[in-house]
Amino acid sequence: MISSNDFRPGVAIELDGSVWRVVEFLHVKPGKGSAFVRTKLKNAESGSTMERTFRAGETVPQANLDKRSMQHTYKQGEDYIFMDMETYEEATLTAAQIGDRVKYLKEGMEVNVLRWTQNNKVLDVELPNSVTLEVTQADPGVKGDTATGGTKPAIVETGAQVMVPLFISVGERIRVDTRTDAYLGRE
Repeated sequence: MISSNDFRPGVAIELDGSVWRVVEFLHVKPGKGSAFVRTKLKNAESGSTMERTFRAGETVPQANLDKRSMQHTYKQGEDYIFMDMETYEEATLTAAQIGDRVKYLKEGMEVNVLRWTQNNKVLDVELPNSVTLEVTQADPGVKGDTATGGTKPAIVETGAQVMVPLFISVGERIRVDTRTDAYLGRE
């Protein structure tokens, strides 16, 4: 059980027989009446969102999630297949379940896969905070371009578009933050 006072973004709770993750929360203390917590929750299975209000201190069951390190082995249609390197067990997730982070997923990448231990169902994938990718398409650099001079769009090997400094050219390997889509530097 977890108290509504302990809600933070990313906390997983069980409501109505499914797992919900806290996306946003706000502790409200009105001048009259008791305090409450207003939350925005996202269903870990379907991706739908809802807003719900809890009384301050109200307890709800915390979802028991198992995090395993797995390797993305291949893509089959719209499904992404991950394999546990210890047990060789496979897990399948759709592009919709992975969400926007799919643009940084490449074969052979090690990721954390979250399972709901109650029914052993795969819910989510956590990518590393930064990945190294090769630039496959970018406008050519011109003499005089500097690191602080500006940015241009570049396409990396997974198909994602990243804003990079003007001096970056095709074939270079760059580090990208998967949370913010920001250029971090060259490799």
